[in-house]
Amino acid sequence: MKDYIQVFTTTVNKDDAREIARDLVENRLVACAQVVGPIMSTYRWKGKIEEEEEWLCILKSRYESYEKLEDRIKSIHPYEEPEILALPVVKGSRGYLEWIDRQLKADPENEGA
Repeated sequence: MKDYIQVFTTTVNKDDAREIARDLVENRLVACAQVVGPIMSTYRWKGKIEEEEEWLCILKSRYESYEKLEDRIKSIHPYEEPEILALPVVKGSRGYLEWIDRQLKADPENEGA
């Protein structure tokens, strides 16, 4: 299962989150991108405590795609320093993981279920 990851990033608004999600799916860097929100984030930035409404992107991918995925998020993300965290998938249904694999391949025959 170490081959699969979920990556998280947050954005300031729903439109940015949807654009990031769509771009990553179109470029086959993730098989699926879920946008959740709004959420409330509290953090320290440049010496000040901030509280902001954000939107969370949950991205399904493979470990081997992480570097390209991180680079792409940084290149399209509006934040100066975006949250990009990858967590390993410990377990998952075989069918879903196989679907992830098919979606990340640049072969039109792999579309759908």
